[in-house]
Amino acid sequence: QVQLVESGGGSVQAGGSLTLSCVASGSIFSIHSMSWYRHRSGNQRELVAHLQSGGITDYDDSVRDRFTISKHDAQNSITLQMNSLKPEDTGVYYCTMMVKTTPRPGTTDRYWGQGTQVTVSS
Repeated sequence: QVQLVESGGGSVQAGGSLTLSCVASGSIFSIHSMSWYRHRSGNQRELVAHLQSGGITDYDDSVRDRFTISKHDAQNSITLQMNSLKPEDTGVYYCTMMVKTTPRPGTTDRYWGQGTQVTVSS
């Protein structure tokens, strides 16, 4: 099995910054993609930032130029650097990865972390 553990959430004033981290552990053969989602009150869970194994990134328009997703291969981890935070960024942020657990075909699954709360006050 694979476990994802997020950290770095907290409370900050508008205009501030936070860095979220997500570390994967367990039976990891390779990681194909890594993403951050968030769940804001009254909304469905939404994709915030995505990173493919080749290094291609994509961002929701609401966070483009403010958030940066990065991977750290040695630690099987990713970070989400969040700058110029706005009250509408408040929500629970989830890390997710597509992880291949063995060299055999059909052993790639999506795994989720438990989520970390981000609160931005005006």
